[in-house]
Amino acid sequence: METLPLQAHIDETAPAVMKAREAGVDFSRLPQHIAIIMDGNGRWALQRGLPRLVGHRQGYRTVRRVVKDCADLGVKMVTLYTFSTENWRRPPDETSGLMALIEEAARQELRQMVINGIQVRVIGRMHELPTSLQEELRRGIEITARNNRLILNLAINYGGRAEIVDAVRAIARRVRQGELQPEEIDESTIRAHLYAPDMPDPDLLIRTAGEMRVSNFLVWQTAYSELWVTPTLWPDFRTEHLIEAILSYQQRVRKFGGILDEE
Repeated sequence: METLPLQAHIDETAPAVMKAREAGVDFSRLPQHIAIIMDGNGRWALQRGLPRLVGHRQGYRTVRRVVKDCADLGVKMVTLYTFSTENWRRPPDETSGLMALIEEAARQELRQMVINGIQVRVIGRMHELPTSLQEELRRGIEITARNNRLILNLAINYGGRAEIVDAVRAIARRVRQGELQPEEIDESTIRAHLYAPDMPDPDLLIRTAGEMRVSNFLVWQTAYSELWVTPTLWPDFRTEHLIEAILSYQQRVRKFGGILDEE
């Protein structure tokens, strides 16, 4: 299993750390990689009679808090399901508003990412995004490339099945060019052609808003991830929920398809 060669840094003065210690979190057994399906922005807005985009903007504020909490706690990687390949089916005004919000966030949060030592990466079909958004994302990737406190993967225009399709196409091209024989293809070959081959599988997958499905997120990588689902809508997700998810993770026994000695 891959490990992340990052500098573990726990900010003992951070509110999230103090709350986690009070709750009994074992800092020697933190999930290295937390993936999050941020669901419920639209419902949060509708419950308040507000436009859906207001919910997305409130969700953006939650992203800011959660990423900082994870960095303060010493989590090494966070992957956020920011915009799926299926989200293009939403009304054009919502999708264009989301693109504008992501671009705004990428621009406004860059300085804070540098200060907090956060390295930004993007997974997904970035070439299909609006040009101005692509440029802003590439700028963030370049400027934060040397940061080593936490890696933040933004899954934008991402679909788990699309990722596997793109990997298979790349492998097929290599076979056609004589670089690879079909019988040489194994799991490591497929992983090597995913969007982020060096990304370790998520230890913990969090989903908000109560839906019991993975919604085409990290289909390959979450085969053995521990799932934690909360009915809390993403804009209402707080440090206490993150700590609850981590505590639940620490109470589980991960067997990866094997058995324990006593079984």
